Formats: sequence, C-alpha cells, structure tokens
Amino acid sequence: MKRDPREGGFIWNWFYRNLAGPASVQHAIQGSTEEARELWKQDLENRRRYDREQRAKKAAARARR
Repeated sequence: MKRDPREGGFIWNWFYRNLAGPASVQHAIQGSTEEARELWKQDLENRRRYDREQRAKKAAARARR
C-alpha cells in the first residue's frame, strides 16, 4: 500500500500531535457549573438558529431571481 506523501514518519507525527499541532480540548464543558453548561447550550442553539435563518434568507433570495 502506497503511503500518502503528506504523512510524516513516527517522529514527525508525534511532534505535530504533542508540540506543534492545533490545541485540542476534550470535555471542555465537563466540570463547569450547571448554569455555565446551560448558557453554553443556549449560545450554541442561538448560533444554529442564526445559521438556519441566514440559509433561509439566501434560499429565498435565490428563489426570487
């Protein structure tokens, strides 16, 4: 099986994953207060609602053309 040229070796992969790569946050909400979790969920839903509204506006504008 041919390897992907973008794939590095063991050392490069370890270096990227542990030192140079993007930050990763696992269970970011875990351990916070219940109020903070609810506010986070509310903010997420507001963002999703805004995205849905924007898609609907774009679709309506396309339909009017």
